[in-house]
Amino acid sequence: MVKRLKGSVPARPKGAPVRAAETELVCYVREGWAPRVAPASAKRDWMTATPESFAYRCLPLAIANAHGWEMLSPCGFKARWHGGVDANSVEIVLDPGSDPKRGPVSLFGSGTLTFHVDGIMRTSEGWNLWVGGPPNAMKDGIAPMGGVIETDWSPYTFTMNWRFTRPDVWIQFEENEPFCFFFPTPRGVLDRLKPELRPMEDQPEMLQTFDAWRASRLAFQDWVKRTKPTAPADQWQKLYYRGLHPEGHAGPDDHQSKLRLSPFRQTGSRRVCPVDHTDKKRS
Repeated sequence: MVKRLKGSVPARPKGAPVRAAETELVCYVREGWAPRVAPASAKRDWMTATPESFAYRCLPLAIANAHGWEMLSPCGFKARWHGGVDANSVEIVLDPGSDPKRGPVSLFGSGTLTFHVDGIMRTSEGWNLWVGGPPNAMKDGIAPMGGVIETDWSPYTFTMNWRFTRPDVWIQFEENEPFCFFFPTPRGVLDRLKPELRPMEDQPEMLQTFDAWRASRLAFQDWVKRTKPTAPADQWQKLYYRGLHPEGHAGPDDHQSKLRLSPFRQTGSRRVCPVDHTDKKRS
């Protein structure tokens, strides 16, 4: 029997409201707004471009890519930062025919680029919204900024901001390219956790399993080096990907190798997002 670690499970503070086991996720849209929102894709151009697309063998990467929803840019544009701290130091050029009211702006200065999000997000009591850039979708010259928002009560919109990493470099966003990535997260859990550092020999079963996996992995890597298999399926062990322990028996029943998130359904008294997202690009 595996001993339960004391102090590792956060206790709910006395008198705190009970958090919903599942949370709603609603985007409230005012007349005139047109958010382009869709489930995030696991695909990344740079991952597809790796030899035999081997980057997708890293399941944590692929799961992170699809671990939320995205807001998509309503227009294409290019922008650059001239190095100053004032808002005028960011130059933005929209693609021909784009609606200036839908494009990003330079609002805060200090080399930031700001997207307005057309919607007020609402989650159930006790749930926040983690907001940032699409995971593992690097852009040269600019980086996304992240935030955590209390969306179970806030009646305010929020902005998604990116910050230039160096001046005088043009960056490009295509129409329907994701500029914002978000997912719900429970509030009040992290600050109640009591993290620990503990010797692995205190958990003999874990130590034995890890040593067996390490030995098998070294042996497998040696076999690959000697035999040079040509079939992609023979070039990696796939244990974690398949949710298997080193001995070959199955891990938890809820192991995930793919996420299938639902799109935002149209509900309410009128249609608020008539945009077709089927041709959106992924970076």
